[in-house]
Amino acid sequence: MTTLEFDNKLNQLSAILHSFAYNLTKDTEAARDLYQETAYRAIKNREKFSPGTNFKAWLFTIMKNIFINDYRRRMKANTIIDTTDNQYYINSGKNTVRNGAYSNIMLTELENMVDGLDDSTRVPFQMHYEGFKYQEIADELELPLGTVKSRIFFARKELKDMINVRYDGIARERI
Repeated sequence: MTTLEFDNKLNQLSAILHSFAYNLTKDTEAARDLYQETAYRAIKNREKFSPGTNFKAWLFTIMKNIFINDYRRRMKANTIIDTTDNQYYINSGKNTVRNGAYSNIMLTELENMVDGLDDSTRVPFQMHYEGFKYQEIADELELPLGTVKSRIFFARKELKDMINVRYDGIARERI
């Protein structure tokens, strides 16, 4: 392929390449830069293009690879590497150590409340909590699907009421 033919094909595909660049970047200026870089590399490496192959696909591959490489480069630039020996500074920001005693007490009390439910609502509720699907619970307990759903609903409602009484309204919308 001669230089003139190569340049003509590149100019013919200019609009399509601009559109593809915009689809990748979602920014007009970045799309122009990406197109320019693609055109530059295509012209610079024109001898690597094999005549008889898909010229458009070759250009799209160049553009896509430039975009991916730039994206990876930007992501690496945003990575913070701390080389200090003491990791105190990097770990002291948002992380806090919580004492789990209070939550363990609440969890124990909640388990006692669940154990205090009537068996007809407690068993479907516990099965649902353990990850069983409504239909699996219905099949296991040999109950209609609607009955299982309503029993789980009533168990949640009863637990919510118990928690509100015990903790003075802490569980208004949590369960």
